[in-house]
Amino acid sequence: MSAAFDAHALARLFADARAHRAKLDTLPDGARPASADEAYAAQKAALRMLDASLADGAEASAIGGWKVGSKSTDGPIQGALLPADGVHRSSARLSMQAFGKAALELEVAFTFNRRFEANSGPYRDEEVFAAIDCMHAAIEVVASRFAAWPDVDKLWQLADLQNHGALVVGEGVPYDEAFAFVSPAMSFTYDGAPLFDAAPANPAGDPRRLLAWTVNHAVAQGLAVEKGTVITAGSYTGMAFPDKPGVAVGAIDGLPPVELRFE
Repeated sequence: MSAAFDAHALARLFADARAHRAKLDTLPDGARPASADEAYAAQKAALRMLDASLADGAEASAIGGWKVGSKSTDGPIQGALLPADGVHRSSARLSMQAFGKAALELEVAFTFNRRFEANSGPYRDEEVFAAIDCMHAAIEVVASRFAAWPDVDKLWQLADLQNHGALVVGEGVPYDEAFAFVSPAMSFTYDGAPLFDAAPANPAGDPRRLLAWTVNHAVAQGLAVEKGTVITAGSYTGMAFPDKPGVAVGAIDGLPPVELRFE
């Protein structure tokens, strides 16, 4: 008989791996999530582990954003909270060594003009769309705590904050419902060389379809979504793996560019 799942034990393994820039080969019995609910419990345990002094209900202050995605235009949605210290402004300088093997993706992110209270809702798409304040270009650093990534159990990846390394967010512009959300014109370069050569496309289709799910997912876990919280909603470019220090620049028509300096 397998041991009962211990979300705190798994979160501790991830925290130790981050702190020591180490990679996990496997997970011990009792720390292997067998469902999405267990993976999300590990995410929340990881958040609380960032600051043991957090009082009940204060977790939202430690959340810098959320990442969310779907593999198809009508498929299931998954997401992860992003600790505040992993969300950066454009032109951020980040150490490549802090992540090990890491990929870069170009995305569109959103911020809200209101707070969604914990344990409220559920909210309809229309209510969430009405709360969108700004749109941003964003570069996600995708990185894992597992040595075998990306060949890792999907639930283990979900528990590992869905392979979150860092998020770099460009300046925002007011929300425009006429924006070309499905396939905006864009370029993504690294030291001037293109990082992708296909037509940009988010596998989820219109990324706005992911927003109400994210808000409802958060508040159902007892986590408020604060005004100004960033939600990044899936890659248009797929993953690119830089092999040396350099400067990544993402330019999406209609949005200010976003820049990341890998050192």
